[in-house]
Amino acid sequence: MKKIEHIGIAVKNLEASNLLFEKLLGVSNYKMEEVLSEGVKTSFFKSGPNKIELLEASNENSPIAKYIEKRGEGVHHIAFEVDDIISEMARLQKEGFQLLSDKPKKGADNKLVAFVHPKSCNGVLVELCQEAP
Repeated sequence: MKKIEHIGIAVKNLEASNLLFEKLLGVSNYKMEEVLSEGVKTSFFKSGPNKIELLEASNENSPIAKYIEKRGEGVHHIAFEVDDIISEMARLQKEGFQLLSDKPKKGADNKLVAFVHPKSCNGVLVELCQEAP
């Protein structure tokens, strides 16, 4: 793993949260998009070398909707940049980590993504990110 790629934060209202994080970070978001397959709307902020991804559920069956229902708004996941997501997934499985999928998916911000189950990481949802070709 190369570096922390971003920190994902689950929010109830993306519009209100965008305003809050604009004030907090002193910058506007640089990208918004919807990932239909995950039932999520995203908004990305960059502050120095760091990125924050705000996540709002776009439907009631979305993993984000379920997360907020159980835990409320807050830090949802930490994402790490990798060079080769397939190799990293295989390495983690060999080390005993439980992955949430067998193959990477198309994610937001032009990334291929895969997730490591929180039960494997002391309750933290870990996302692997590789720039999509």
